[in-house]
Parts: sequence; structure tokens; C-alpha cells
Amino acid sequence: MYTEPPSNSDATPINPEDSRVESSDLTPLAPSSPSNNAGKLIGVFLVLLAIFIAPNVASRFQYALTEAEERARLDVARANLQDFNLNQLSTAFRLVAQAVEPSVVNIRTASGQAGSGVIVDSAGYIVTNHHVVGKQPTVQVQLHDGRRGVASVVGTDEVSDVAVLKTEMENLIAAPWGDSDALSVGEMVWAVGSPFSLQKSITFGILSGKGRRGITQSLYQEFLQTDAAVNPGNSGGPLVNIGGEIVGINTAIVGPTYSGISFSIPSVLAKEIYERLRDDGWVKRGYLGVRPELLADRMADELEIDRGQGVLIAHVQENTPAADTGLQKGDVILTWNGNEFSDPTLLSRTIASTEIGSSVPIEIVRITPDGLAKKTLIVKVGTKPRMNSQ
Repeated sequence: MYTEPPSNSDATPINPEDSRVESSDLTPLAPSSPSNNAGKLIGVFLVLLAIFIAPNVASRFQYALTEAEERARLDVARANLQDFNLNQLSTAFRLVAQAVEPSVVNIRTASGQAGSGVIVDSAGYIVTNHHVVGKQPTVQVQLHDGRRGVASVVGTDEVSDVAVLKTEMENLIAAPWGDSDALSVGEMVWAVGSPFSLQKSITFGILSGKGRRGITQSLYQEFLQTDAAVNPGNSGGPLVNIGGEIVGINTAIVGPTYSGISFSIPSVLAKEIYERLRDDGWVKRGYLGVRPELLADRMADELEIDRGQGVLIAHVQENTPAADTGLQKGDVILTWNGNEFSDPTLLSRTIASTEIGSSVPIEIVRITPDGLAKKTLIVKVGTKPRMNSQ
């Protein structure tokens, strides 16, 4: 039976046709059951398990992988160390020490100066630094075996900082000279001497650099740079290679104590000076009578020459071959005996090694009132005065 709605109702009658809903638009709800509740609980449990347990498991798994990798690296390292045999390297270090220590001496002067030296000839000749012995005529030396004696100063050369001593003690063991020119940066070297009077001290390092110039005021010096520890008292002692050969004479450090850098006179220079001092008591050098300096880029531009070319004459001494030839302050030497130069140290060493009395052509460039002038002068090489520091 159909009933009319009340007359005061605001409701709008629903058309039965409009209220139909397609069955395909509805998802029937399954009735709740015990098995479905159990499934929900299991799902919640698994979620909680993933949240609280899985990270720990992952961490343990990652640790296991890392531990396995570390153990593998350890096994490889141990295997390679066995193949490499570090005991042999350690033995080599000991053999170097045993080979050179008998030739190293401790030096003390009457003024209290202490240093080191190395026996280079079993006849009693010892090489050390000039700054160790100074102007002393004799010094006290102590050998590796404890013997003490007097050594006379055969000669010293201040500009190269090399000195030669002679002792009359017998049964001496000389260290052989090595070739510093054959050294390569990175090679192993050992410094031997008496730092802080601690005799028979040996330190190890590598050759850090070669041809270091401008370390001191002397224009005749260049050095080997190493990181072998050198301290006061090491001066004059040998720097040796893995063959126990002298490749340098330890001379200088940066600062009052060792700070990671030390310098040695290359053996090719030290040996040459040693032989001259041994034979003549002093070093005869070719002499020009100028103070050479680096040429600034600005001046090179003014002289219309390439930067890095030429050596500036900063001073000309009177009554010298340079003055007699007509060289002037401000001139720039482009070539000496046909060879180009830009390094004052190399030019000074070349002049020093030139035969005394020989005539050498010098090409120069000079600023004149009329402009730039290039000239070739002929200079007669003189003998460097013994007491002259330049």
C-alpha cells in the first residue's frame, strides 16, 4: 500500500527509477570470521618485525661483509709481506749502518765547536765542513772504536763549506765515494754522525730534491735535499746511499733544529773540493770580479730579451779582470764562452772552473744613452783571491 507523505513535509519524493544503483558499483563486504582476524594479527606482527628486527639483521649482515673484506685484506697483506720479506729490508738497513759507521768520526775543536766527519782515505784524510773547524789549525777526533787523537787541518774552503783533516792514527777504514749525479729523487739515503754529541747515530730518509740553490749566501753552493733527520753535531758527516757510498756531506738544516728538511753538499762537488784541498791546501778558482744576481722580468723587458735569459751584474770590483775588460754595473751577461746563462750560481761555478789565464768571450747587453747595445768582450780569467768571499 502506498502512503502519501505529510502535507507539511519538505521532503522531495524520490523517483524509484532515480534511486537504482548498478550492482557493479558496489563491493560486497565479506562477513567477519576468526580466520580473517588471525590473518590481520599476523600482518601486524610482520610489520612490527620489519620495523624493529630487520634493521638489526641488515646491520649484522653488513658487518659480516665488512669483516669478511677486512679479513681478506689482512690475508693478502700477510701473504705479500711474506713474499716481500721485510726482514731483508731491515737487514739492509743494518748492513748500511755497519758499512759506514767505522768511517765516521766525531770532531771537537778547542773553541768548543762539535761536529762530524768521514774518513775518505785510509791514509788518514777526513772530510768535514768548514764551519765545523773554522780557523783552527788542529782538532780532536774520536773514531768509531773509541780511539781519540789529533787531526791537523789540511785546508778549508769557506765558499763551498768543505774542510779536509789529516790524522796519523792507523788502521783506519775509509768510506767509498758515490755519485750524487746518479741519484734520483725518492731514493733511500742515510745520514750518519753525532747529533748533540750522540755518537754513532744514523737516520733514514729519502732524497727529496736535487740542485737546491740559494740556501746560503755562497754563489758556489748547491745542495741535495733530504728528509733524513739532521741536527747540530751532524754537520760534516756523510749522507750515504744503499750501497754505503758517500753521496753527500751533511751541512745545513732549516731553523735551529731539524724540522723535516736537511741539506747536503753533493758528493761530486765535495770530492772535487776535497782533492784540491788535499793537494794544494786551498782551492784555486777562476775569477771575474763581479757579483751576479738574478735578472728581474721587468728589466728583461726593458732590455728586450726573453724573460729567464741573462744574469745581471750587480757590482764590479776594482782592479779585477771584469773591470779591466770594461764590464759595468747594470750589464747583463747573456753568454759565457758561448754558453747561455740565467742562474747566478751556475754562472759563478762555471767561471770558477774555467782555466785560469784563459781568454773567454762574454756576450753582454747594456743600456746606453743611445739605446740598447749588445757587445762581445774578451776577458782574461784571473785567480780568485784566497781571502775573497766572492
